[in-house]
Amino acid sequence: MINTIIFDLGAVLIDWNPRYLYRTLFTDEQEMKDFLTNICTSDWNEEQDAGRSLQEGTDLLVAQHPEHEANIRAFYSRWVEMLGEPLHGTVEIFKQLKASGKYKIYALTNWSAETFPIALERFDFLGWFDGVVVSGTEKMRKPTPAFYQLLLDRYDVKADEALFIDDNYRNILAAEQMGIKSIHFTSSEALEDELKRIEVL
Repeated sequence: MINTIIFDLGAVLIDWNPRYLYRTLFTDEQEMKDFLTNICTSDWNEEQDAGRSLQEGTDLLVAQHPEHEANIRAFYSRWVEMLGEPLHGTVEIFKQLKASGKYKIYALTNWSAETFPIALERFDFLGWFDGVVVSGTEKMRKPTPAFYQLLLDRYDVKADEALFIDDNYRNILAAEQMGIKSIHFTSSEALEDELKRIEVL
């Protein structure tokens, strides 16, 4: 029986997208895509999510691509411009789950410890969680099994009594391998349908 819900944050509850910033810095859409695919990549950003400092990550990339220094440094100096709106449909689902009183609700997020406080200030619903585990603070990230286990141990959650929601299928597979029932998030509408189907909502 499910008694615990674990949410990812980015692209599930919060709209975060580097393109919001870089569309203001590039006049050519393809050049912007190439920059985010080959320079400021998801893999590079995830190293900061895993605990590397923003300064170290930035300096390392500038040393590798000095011709892109200004745009590389903008990634974190103007990071706030990548934050969009809450994903209101999912926030409403969160509110309903919380109001039901049936579940403990946690967040397990790949997020830099240096930028997460910005999100905390902006999004009130981050204060609704019974606990939040941030990769940058713990210096490990999804899909590392130990990161999931950290949440389970810290909050005394049994894997077979938890439900995990994430937009990244890689992270879903890792959770399922640990015996955590999971939903691959594609939209708030699809999530609502699935939660009703399994009688969680």
